[in-house]
Amino acid sequence: MQDGKQVAVLVPTTLLVTQHLSTFSERMSGFPVVLKGLSRFQTDKEAREVVAGLADGSVDIVVGTHRLLSPEIKMKDLGLIVVDEEQRFGVEHKEQMKRMRTSVDVLSMSATPIPRTLEMAVTGIREMSTITTPPEERHPVLTYVGAYEDRRVIAAVRRELLREGQVFFIHNRVNSIEKAAAHIRELVPEARVATAHGQMGEHQLEQVMLDFWEKRFDVLVCTTIVESGLDVSNANTMIIERADTLGLSQLHQLRGRVGRSRERAYAYFLYPAEKPLTETAHERLATLAQHSDLGGGMAIAMKDLEIRGAGNLLGGEQSGHIADVGFDLYVRLVGEAVSDFKGESAEELGEIRIELPVDAHLPHGYIQSERLRLEMYKRLAEVRSDDDVDLLREEMVDRYGQPPIEVESLLIVGRFRAPRPPGRGQGDHGRGQERALRTGRPARLAGRAAQPCLPQEHRQGTREHDPRAPPADRGDRGEAHRRDRPA
Repeated sequence: MQDGKQVAVLVPTTLLVTQHLSTFSERMSGFPVVLKGLSRFQTDKEAREVVAGLADGSVDIVVGTHRLLSPEIKMKDLGLIVVDEEQRFGVEHKEQMKRMRTSVDVLSMSATPIPRTLEMAVTGIREMSTITTPPEERHPVLTYVGAYEDRRVIAAVRRELLREGQVFFIHNRVNSIEKAAAHIRELVPEARVATAHGQMGEHQLEQVMLDFWEKRFDVLVCTTIVESGLDVSNANTMIIERADTLGLSQLHQLRGRVGRSRERAYAYFLYPAEKPLTETAHERLATLAQHSDLGGGMAIAMKDLEIRGAGNLLGGEQSGHIADVGFDLYVRLVGEAVSDFKGESAEELGEIRIELPVDAHLPHGYIQSERLRLEMYKRLAEVRSDDDVDLLREEMVDRYGQPPIEVESLLIVGRFRAPRPPGRGQGDHGRGQERALRTGRPARLAGRAAQPCLPQEHRQGTREHDPRAPPADRGDRGEAHRRDRPA
């Protein structure tokens, strides 16, 4: 704006337009900035004035819904597009943004990016930065996943009322939402209940949300219209009646509507007790229960990418198709294509497969988090030298304590797999071909390179699998090895 450019803030719902207008007006009150909104909450006359102001440059910042993408909107000098809740917009909407102006900067924000956008960031096509520091005095939302029971709903609502809070009750069916609200009134007669959904008139919906904001209602029975970015700090309990029918990103976004103050918040993801969960629904709910900590949106988005796939980079699909080649291979292929386009040449390493009869893994008791275990496996697979293995071991000791024998075996196998610089480990009998991981074995044993990778506990059993040595010779070599091994 200091350069004389215009800014367009694109949001998915009319409620969010109203909220952003209020926030922007408060924070920009001390600056000579003209701020306008464009949604169905504006009258036709007001909308025409905003469109004219965008065309002649008199409007500096506009906050609007999809109306901003219509052909009638012409901006004099657009410099930045801010897309809030990016996961709510489709490919056609994003292509329309590009056509608004080719040299425009685009800032997309989302707690749970859709698979294609996240995959573009992971492979380097788009730049991504993450905000992992939560606001001060913010607590994680306590999450409960279970079958629907009336007594559980009664207890949740009454507990919130006791601390003078408010409740969101998600019923995502407009034709039966009034029936659901009547049922809540029967269960908790003392609660003041209101309903909100997208088919209400704009003035009626605006009034309901304003009344809820001003605490004139205790329970808001609503559809997923409240999913996108609403900030009601006094609402700290979220009850979702049919969590099995909603997507992973939707559920995480809904959970984010509570816990926006210093109070501890609760989220209940319920499903019908009489109906079995599908495999996908079970995986979604398990993921939400696992990632309930602050800043868990990125982990949830990565899981969504694994479940649904990344879609087409240049087509209309924003998910799918990844199962045909597998996630790791797909990301690697796209990463190689991006590197070639940028002119970056990556070192190609030949692949050698060596199967060792050794118990080498990260036990659950050592690293309990599945995500952290996978991260360590990935980092160990990427080591390129013994120094990399040493650094990784130091980090493990610092984070998780002294590693057990299985982890030590895994680290030794990592050293064995690490590529050797040219000239090392070959043609130098004194080094015994690096002694297969520097175990201090005699050079005459270097030919049997698989054994040194094993901890002492596993060596005797492995010697029985060497068909080249007679039994007596195996015993002699074993004695010689024990004598030469450092104390």
